[in-house]
Amino acid sequence: MSIILRRTLAVFRKDLRSELRTRYTLNAILLFVLTTVMMIAFATRGEIVNDGVASGLLWVIMFFSAMTGLARAFVAEEERGTSLLLRLSSPPAAVFFGKLLYNVLMTLLLNFAGITLFFIFVGGVAVGSPGLFLLVIALASLATAASTTLISAIIARSRSRGALFPVLSFPIMLPLVLPGVELTLLALGGADMAQAQNNLQLMVSYLVVLTTVSWLLFDFVWKE
Repeated sequence: MSIILRRTLAVFRKDLRSELRTRYTLNAILLFVLTTVMMIAFATRGEIVNDGVASGLLWVIMFFSAMTGLARAFVAEEERGTSLLLRLSSPPAAVFFGKLLYNVLMTLLLNFAGITLFFIFVGGVAVGSPGLFLLVIALASLATAASTTLISAIIARSRSRGALFPVLSFPIMLPLVLPGVELTLLALGGADMAQAQNNLQLMVSYLVVLTTVSWLLFDFVWKE
C-alpha cells in the first residue's frame, strides 16, 4: 500500500472517529433535515405534490443540508488548531482525498436520511424508476462532496466562513443542480435509462472534471 493511500485512509479514519465522538455534523444536519421536511409536510398538508415540485424540494433539502455541515471538514481543523500538524504529517493529496472520502460518506448518509423522511412525511410522491433515482442521488452526493471539500478548505480561515460557504458553493453546484432536478423528475415519473442518458452523462462529466480540478487546485489552497 502506497504512502498516499495510507495517509488518505488515516485522515478519513481520524475525521470519522472525531465525528462519531462529537456527532456535531450528524446532529446539526439531521436536525436541519427533520425541521425542513416537517415544515414542507405541514405546508403541503392536504395538497397534491406533483413530481416537478417534489424533485425541486428534494434538491433544496440536499443542497442546504450540505451547506449546514460539510464545511466542518476543514473548519474543525482550524478551530482545534490541528491544521498545521496535518500539513506536516500528510501530503496535500492524502488530505484532500481523506477529507473527500469523509464528505462522501456524510453526504450519502444524510441525503438518504433526508429523502427517506421526505417520502414518509410528504404523501402522494412515488418513485417510478428506483434504479435511476438511486443513481441520481449517488451522483449528486459524490459531486456535492467533491465541490464542498475544496470550498471548505478555501473558507476555513475566513472569519465569515458561515456566510461564504453557501455563496461560493451555489455557482459551482448550479451545473449539477439543473440536470439533477430534471433527472429526479424523470425518475419519479418512471423514465428509463435511455431517456435520462444525456443528463446522466452531463452529471458524470461534471463529477470527473470537478474532482480533478479540485485535486489540482487543492495543493495551492492548502499551502497558502
